[in-house]
Amino acid sequence: MEEGTNFSLPERDYGAKILTVIRSERADSDLKAQLEEYHENDIADIFADLTPEERERLRHVLGSEMMSRIVSYLDDAGEYLSEIDTNDAADIIEQMDADDAVEALEDLDEQTRREIFGLIEDPDIKQDIRMIGSYGDDEFGSRMSTNFIAVNRLATIKQAMRTLVREAAENDNIYTIFAQNEDGSFYGAIDLKDLIVARSDVPLEDLIHTTFPFVYDNDIISENIERLRGYSEHMIPVISSESKALLGVITSTDITELIDEERGDDYAKLAAMTAEQDPHESLFTSIKKRVPWLIVLLFMGLAVSGVVGIFEGVVAALPMIVSFQSLILGMAGNVGTQSLAVTVRALGESESKRFKLHILTILKEVRVAMLSGLVLGVISFLIVSGYLHFFAAYTASFVLSAAGCVGLAMCFAMTVSGFTGAAIPIFFDRIGIDPAVASGPLITTVNDLVAVVSYYSLAFSLLVNL
Repeated sequence: MEEGTNFSLPERDYGAKILTVIRSERADSDLKAQLEEYHENDIADIFADLTPEERERLRHVLGSEMMSRIVSYLDDAGEYLSEIDTNDAADIIEQMDADDAVEALEDLDEQTRREIFGLIEDPDIKQDIRMIGSYGDDEFGSRMSTNFIAVNRLATIKQAMRTLVREAAENDNIYTIFAQNEDGSFYGAIDLKDLIVARSDVPLEDLIHTTFPFVYDNDIISENIERLRGYSEHMIPVISSESKALLGVITSTDITELIDEERGDDYAKLAAMTAEQDPHESLFTSIKKRVPWLIVLLFMGLAVSGVVGIFEGVVAALPMIVSFQSLILGMAGNVGTQSLAVTVRALGESESKRFKLHILTILKEVRVAMLSGLVLGVISFLIVSGYLHFFAAYTASFVLSAAGCVGLAMCFAMTVSGFTGAAIPIFFDRIGIDPAVASGPLITTVNDLVAVVSYYSLAFSLLVNL
């Protein structure tokens, strides 16, 4: 580069340029050469902007191998596969990794899926698709890739290198090579760098990490995903729980996606939904995810309203106290949600189910809530007493009693909210229910009930009787 010449990085959003290339009057060979410069994910991003004719030309120009990589990045792969001939769809599926192929086939209706699957010629691909599809969606086996390289633990360095070179063309997950026993059972892992720099006379056994982390094929994803995140490995092997054979791998990309899915599911439950909502899903599906919990919360809300009705006499005698009800309920709900968020996160990151650890978590949240309640209770006492003294015609004793009632009720309600926000998800976790089900609205409604009872009970004792 000449001195003084400015260098600028290319743009990161290539969508407009890719569309321009595809819609230009280029020869097929030139079009293919231009598109091969872009990442498959960038091409997949503009797929929905293309017409069926443009997508058909793209498939014809790029071929099934590159199209298979593009389809792997599509959110609606089934929609695209449905619009092309089943023989062409089968060619694309056959070029995809088995886990991506399973995901794409799941987007199709049963008849089209069977037809495409029957046209796949490679028996190994068919076997991998059947194996991955046989697992439940919550098991690691359903998300594993069969794209990996394995060598015999008794092989030499040269033999292992020959296997690596031979299989690297078909398997691009080569950063970690796995070692197997003679019977195919998992033995350990070899770092690619260690294999490359090793001398030929060094035993392969010296390079194998026999304590490499792994998961079983039927391990539940939600119970193990946080543990896998801590290893920061390119791949985690998936082992058969029966034969101990190496079946596949979970890549770092898979782990990132699984964590996002688990957190999305938790966020949905924290918002009182039965599952995460897809922006493209139907109106009926969205309603079906929200209504069940809303019905539960409706009846709990009616219970809160019923409790207020019990204290109708207090409200009739002192209408003023209703003014501060929302203040106490709001702060109790805030504290409960904070404790819930901290506890659910702690449960997700910890594999320990020790009762002592759970008790300590609850005690900590109660202490935090109680001290916060004391601070906010004092502040509320000062503000309410000042308001009633300067802007309302009440006696000094009544002002102090009313402000004290608000302050004490807030401190008590916040303390109880800290307890329920931590105890409910821990209870759910210990009985085998996802702690995120202890959603924000659920905790808030429970805390509303506690706050209403405590506030009006104190109002009855300190104000009405006084």
